[in-house]
Amino acid sequence: MGDMSNSGFYAKNQRNEDNHAAGFGCSVMELRSLMELRGTEAVVKLQEDYTGVEGLCKRLKTSPTEGLAGAQIDLDKRREIYGKNLIPPKTPKTFLQLVWEALQDVTLIILEIAALISLGLSFYHPPGESGGDATVSGVEDEGEADAGWIEGAAILLSVVCVVLVTAFNDWSKEKQFRGLQSRIEQEQKFQVVRGSQVIQLPVSDIVVGDIAQIKYGDLLPADGVLIQGNDLKIDESSLTGESDHVKKCADMDPMLLSGTHVMEGSGRMVVTAVGVNSQTGIIFTLLGAGTEEEEKKEKKGKIIISWNYLKKQDGAAAMEMQPLKSAEGGESDEKEKKKRVHGSKKEKSVLQGKLTKLAVQIGKAGLLMSAITVIILVLYFAIDNFVLQKQPWLPECTPIYVQYFVKFFIIGVTVLVVAVPEGLPLAVTISLAYSVKKMMKDNNLVRHLDACETMGNATAICSDKTGTLTTNRMTAVQCYMGDVHYREIPDPGALSPKLLDLLVNSISLNSAYTTKILPPDKEGGLPKQVGNKTECGLLGLVLDLKRDYQPIRNQIPEEKLYKVYTFNSSRKSMSTVIKLSDGNFRMYSKGASEIVLKKCNHILNEVGEARVFRPRDKDEMVKKVIEPMACEGLRTICVAYRDFSGDPEPNWDDETNILNNLTAICVVGIEDPVRPEVPDAILKCQRAGITVRMVTGDNINTARAIAIKCGIIHPGEDFLCIDGKEFNRRIRNEKGEVEQERMDKVWPKLRVLARSSPTDKHTLVKGIIDSTIADQRQVVAVTGDGTNDGPALKKADVGFAMGIAGTDVAKEASDIILTDDNFSSIVKAVMWGRNVYDSISKFLQFQLTVNVVAVIVAFTGACITQDSPLKAVQMLWVNLIMDTFASLALATEPPTESLLMRKPYGRNKPLISSTMTKNILGHGVFQLIIIFTLLFVGEKIFDIDSGRNAPLNSPPSEHYTIIFNTFVMMQLFNEINARKIHGERNVFDGIFRNPIFCSIVFGTFAMQIVIVQFGGKPFSCQPLNLEKWMWCVFLGLGELVWGQVISTIPNSRLRFLRRAGQLTRKDELPEEDANEDNEEIDHAERELRRGQILWFRGLNRIQTQIRVVNAFRSSLYEGLEKPDPRSSIHNFMTHPEFRIEDSTPNIPLIDDTDDDSARRRKYSSQPSSPNKNNNAIDSGINLTIDTSKSAASSSPASPLHSLETSL
Repeated sequence: MGDMSNSGFYAKNQRNEDNHAAGFGCSVMELRSLMELRGTEAVVKLQEDYTGVEGLCKRLKTSPTEGLAGAQIDLDKRREIYGKNLIPPKTPKTFLQLVWEALQDVTLIILEIAALISLGLSFYHPPGESGGDATVSGVEDEGEADAGWIEGAAILLSVVCVVLVTAFNDWSKEKQFRGLQSRIEQEQKFQVVRGSQVIQLPVSDIVVGDIAQIKYGDLLPADGVLIQGNDLKIDESSLTGESDHVKKCADMDPMLLSGTHVMEGSGRMVVTAVGVNSQTGIIFTLLGAGTEEEEKKEKKGKIIISWNYLKKQDGAAAMEMQPLKSAEGGESDEKEKKKRVHGSKKEKSVLQGKLTKLAVQIGKAGLLMSAITVIILVLYFAIDNFVLQKQPWLPECTPIYVQYFVKFFIIGVTVLVVAVPEGLPLAVTISLAYSVKKMMKDNNLVRHLDACETMGNATAICSDKTGTLTTNRMTAVQCYMGDVHYREIPDPGALSPKLLDLLVNSISLNSAYTTKILPPDKEGGLPKQVGNKTECGLLGLVLDLKRDYQPIRNQIPEEKLYKVYTFNSSRKSMSTVIKLSDGNFRMYSKGASEIVLKKCNHILNEVGEARVFRPRDKDEMVKKVIEPMACEGLRTICVAYRDFSGDPEPNWDDETNILNNLTAICVVGIEDPVRPEVPDAILKCQRAGITVRMVTGDNINTARAIAIKCGIIHPGEDFLCIDGKEFNRRIRNEKGEVEQERMDKVWPKLRVLARSSPTDKHTLVKGIIDSTIADQRQVVAVTGDGTNDGPALKKADVGFAMGIAGTDVAKEASDIILTDDNFSSIVKAVMWGRNVYDSISKFLQFQLTVNVVAVIVAFTGACITQDSPLKAVQMLWVNLIMDTFASLALATEPPTESLLMRKPYGRNKPLISSTMTKNILGHGVFQLIIIFTLLFVGEKIFDIDSGRNAPLNSPPSEHYTIIFNTFVMMQLFNEINARKIHGERNVFDGIFRNPIFCSIVFGTFAMQIVIVQFGGKPFSCQPLNLEKWMWCVFLGLGELVWGQVISTIPNSRLRFLRRAGQLTRKDELPEEDANEDNEEIDHAERELRRGQILWFRGLNRIQTQIRVVNAFRSSLYEGLEKPDPRSSIHNFMTHPEFRIEDSTPNIPLIDDTDDDSARRRKYSSQPSSPNKNNNAIDSGINLTIDTSKSAASSSPASPLHSLETSL
């Protein structure tokens, strides 16, 4: 470790060792060494050194039940001794470092060198010049030659300008990311017990000795030792890389580490290490120390190392210069490093792919043009002087010749500078950074920059129901108890006391103790619901029955609960066991009604006595009670209980037997009203060409009712609403593997997926993304709040996590956090995303016009008149306006509702639409005509001296000043034209909504006046009088008129524009490749897929005939043995970690009978041997066999089937 970096830290620890005196019974280092142990070692060490967890709490002066007292002095002292719960961020780059990075730009370096040479040569006077006889056609008297240095100096100055602007932009961008990151960190709060009150604290305020409450979905903020846990399972893969969940309990493995995820259960821990002393912190410190150590070595004068280091830095700079690459500004550096390594694997965002391609193309063209310019100029000069005028090469005049060549070189480089759109990355960054900042106001906290732009291309949104489409304020509105279905909550007097007691106890004890209903904040407001909202609904029912849950909880505090089976997505129920006074046990259970009722075989009648509950009664109950409730959009919860004798004690780990033979107490219908703004938001999505699908864990009737209320489905339309079981039946083959072919039959019509597991959600998202049936690849956004939504959020193109209800794990996996959990915020994100895309297009339209014109003018001007009409410094100024300022002006246009009135652009749509190409070419032609007219006949029109063929270092001419001025004026007015890219007439529409744009246009205009009137020699400008100024502005205004002319030309006339700027299919391939999660598929396989499609078409016909024959034959061959089903290409694509194995019987499905017979069927079928020779034809045939048509067609017994597969 780097001694230097940590020396302060260790010194502090030395002091800390003496701090036993400071009142705490253990030092930082003791606790650190304790936290490095695992499993039984840790338990032994705890017992030996601290006499268990209680002893540890005593030494840390905290109470396991009441927590710290929370006195400020005590907290400060703890922070001083044990450190704060903060990992100090990596120091940001200083402004000077950013300047140095901006200077690394190749074109700028070339310019600097050229300028320096030009400077040096301008001070060199060849010998014998005083006689005046040795002058080459060119250099005038002394006064002029003296001014030669100005051009070089001016170029250097403008380079400095460009560098400063770039560095400033980078700096402000970095600052914004830091702000964003700290905002994300502040959002993360944690539940801690202080003064026996459970409070929410920002993670950074947690201190050693705090008692933290941990529950399903938390990301642990500090290291700790478990005091008491229920069914706790932790995912430690972020630290150990082991993907299996680790079971934690106080007597086996009580060590909890920061940065790990709680996947199941709940519990309490005492915090033992925070910040840099926690396990995550130690890793960070090691990382930090490594780099610092390297720097120390460099400072000792090992220059070689520092060069390599600089190169590394340079690489990093190059990374950051690319648009969107530095998106994760705040993410930890280790991730950054990994990202750089795997960067190529990650699919580029749509815009990024298109822009990179475009920039490369333009760059190549610019390089070519500039090279040709230089060559032509040099040849022209040489031939003119040495061949035509037959001048000898005088050795003493060499510097002057060199000066000419340098001038030509500078012209060439300026052509290159103008041609390369270095404003593009800038425009993208500004546009995204601006959008991200504004999206904060619309409740979107963007974690990854490019997610914002991808959202504009979204074609499908898979949304959760609870809390996103609904308000997540659960209220019990109906119930069924004592054989009566109450349409509203009954009067407690109407119920038998025994029934009522059981119900109240069951709800109060069998729910997380962190769930509470608090009095409202404002007078007359609704009571505040804290914790799990479904449980809040049930506790509300207790209060409505005029009873209170708190005294019952006080009687049996959390640590007295004997055993808790926490809720998870496979159990879909929660149960709590308590020990009764007579030594027996009682278990309370609650969960989704059809799942819990299936396990009940008794039910309480009106006097509170249990009666037998037969399967017949269950069916009747489902029809008469549960379905009507569900059809009204209510979530149905069943509350039940079971008594066990205490002798012998049941085996609590045998879950299947324990959670059975229950007695139902009551069924409650809980309403979760739709958010008022959702139907409107969904309508906007549908108008914008985005399909909204609802994926929920709720009952199918509830889901359908809510989907209709939201407007996701309209009665009478042909759409699918299915549950997870049916979904899996339709998309999996006999061996239980997902087949894309089957998936493609389901997803286009699917609108509601009910009773779905997180795996189903991931399968659906993956299936839609990998689908090839549409001409465009689908771009899918997903919302999620649970820990188990992680895989789906990661797989989706854009993952939205819920800011309020979302678990930390979901937030980690997401791209955007919805701070208000509201679906309508997603629509805002779509609007901003489309706006980013449009802003970039506006900027491109403007920039390419300037590029085309400037390059052609410089090129032809140089070839015909030996000198570019636009000088190097002027070009740099134009470059500055059109790159930096225009990108600011056009990238900050606010979005309008009209963005949502069109379909998404899609991945293959060219970045430069035909309308844009028409505008670019149209304006280019107009500007070229005017400039060439001015260049060749301008002196006659304005009656001034011609500026053409001026000798080296001659004073600036009015003629060329007019050309420069007109050129800039035309750009300024064209910038207003560029505000519209869809051929709209009114280019001024909403211009005052964008103050940045107005101020930049006026600012540029003012600067131009200063440059022309007072720029003089450095800018090669001669002051103009008012009349000439009026002419320049008038010609500029011509742009606006010409813009109207262009927009009247219909696009259909301009067939040739169609292909412009389009990503051809070939170019698209590499981008598409990345879709297969990092399984890079080579082109051969790609072609093979293409072949497959052709095969499918051919085979489809044969198949239809075969199917008919099959239908006749199948009855004959039923007795025969089935041949092995061949496996398809898709089996190799399914992700092993998310495949549901047949052997996991704990997936609760609604009717057990079905489930079992299906399972038996699966087991009875022979084990399949995957076909090794997995070629296109083979999988093609297997994929096209349509199993859903009839049993006969899919019976693979017929000889024709084997013929088919061996084709």
